[in-house]
Amino acid sequence: MSLFIGTAHAAAGPAQASGGMEMVIMLLVFGLVFYFMIYRPQAKRVKEHKSLMSALSKGDEVLTQGGLVGKIVKVSDEKDFIVISIAENTEVTVQKGAVSAVLPKGTMKNL
Repeated sequence: MSLFIGTAHAAAGPAQASGGMEMVIMLLVFGLVFYFMIYRPQAKRVKEHKSLMSALSKGDEVLTQGGLVGKIVKVSDEKDFIVISIAENTEVTVQKGAVSAVLPKGTMKNL
């Protein structure tokens, strides 16, 4: 026996084997947490945005993701584009998906 190396001792006995049911329960809990904290709120936001895009009509005042505020002049149903008037004689064509909010009527006059 060396001065610096201690004697190796064997373990007291074999480790307890679990049935695996704890692992299944833990995976179910993680799945539920994932569903309620990540998937469900995101799906709700997507559904609300789709309903917002389908409800766009001529004359609505909108805010785009780029920060433009304007009034819808033309809505193209077969294509995914709308034409927004941001000032007199100034029109911009954007995708419907770029609209982040529909503003109350008269918002542009107050700005």
